[in-house]
Amino acid sequence: MKNKMIITVLLTMFVAVEMVAQGPVTTAVPFLLIAPNSRAGAMGDAGVAQGDDAWAVYWNPAGYAFQQGSEVALSRADWLPAFGLNDLWIMHGAYKMPVEELDGTVGVGLTYLNLGSFVKTLNDPTPLDEFSAYEFALALSYGTKISSDLGLGINTRLIHSKLAPSTALEAGEGSATGFSFDIGLMYRPSTLYVPFTDIDISHRLSLGFLLSNIGPKITYIDKDQADPLPMSMRLGLAYKVIDSEFNNMTVLADVSRLLVKRDTSGNSDEFYKALFSTWSGGSFSDQIRQFTLGLGAEYWYGAPKLIALRGGFFYEDPKMGNRKYYTFGAGIRYDVYGFDFSYISTAEENHPLGETLRFSLSIAWGGGGL
Repeated sequence: MKNKMIITVLLTMFVAVEMVAQGPVTTAVPFLLIAPNSRAGAMGDAGVAQGDDAWAVYWNPAGYAFQQGSEVALSRADWLPAFGLNDLWIMHGAYKMPVEELDGTVGVGLTYLNLGSFVKTLNDPTPLDEFSAYEFALALSYGTKISSDLGLGINTRLIHSKLAPSTALEAGEGSATGFSFDIGLMYRPSTLYVPFTDIDISHRLSLGFLLSNIGPKITYIDKDQADPLPMSMRLGLAYKVIDSEFNNMTVLADVSRLLVKRDTSGNSDEFYKALFSTWSGGSFSDQIRQFTLGLGAEYWYGAPKLIALRGGFFYEDPKMGNRKYYTFGAGIRYDVYGFDFSYISTAEENHPLGETLRFSLSIAWGGGGL
């Protein structure tokens, strides 16, 4: 039936998105891997060790442990613009505020991916019904210090995916609901010297770790056909190479890897097993190839910070997806308001991510923001 064909095309499109996003291993709800904000998007999708604004709910909730004040932020982008689908877009939102009684900062993050409208038919072109497809995730976040230099953060997340109405499939539902959680750490030494020297780099270095999207598989049809969440690990560092009143510059580097294990028949391990089984099989070089690399730099001028220029590079091994692109962007801060944009440039013509523009707005008060 043609309605089944539409669903097949939709599911195929999602596999293609995952192929672009994390190499040849497919998962459910790959939209959870899409970088939310223009700032990090302009720096090669690096940010796990920065986490100094409301978007820490995505990059590393442990960053909340070192923040003050409140902030609300929104971001929007037309996704995969090379496909020319005007109704394929993604929007993110984030909010954070300090809670003295909890000795930390709490945050909320929302992601909504609009997939557009689809027409359901039978064996002829006569339209029977029209339905909309979408996915969203709502995350609750908390970050606190466990020592003067070490922060801990956790997220809990509700996930809902609606790819088709239930009547469009012969069995099961066209939608699924699940949950996941994240855990992050951030280390920002207040006293640190370069070994064997008197060079003080205190408050300049930051190290981050994030294990995200930990949770059970998503089921649309039946449990035998359930797909794993895009569980991933991210490590990174950020270093302030310039730290003065009017000029500030930070360089960042992130490495990340999908933690999903499938056998030759396509069956996947449960998340608690994949944490370990992902690292088995293949040579050491094969394991290294599964990591992606994000490099970025950010320069701020002004006291307080007023104008930012950003650039970055993202690399994925040719055997694991072959994503390679440069990123650029800028930002402005005025009083409590902030605006950022980013742009992806690819050497390959008609690359799905090529010419992607992200726009972000933020309002910070009470010491929040940058």
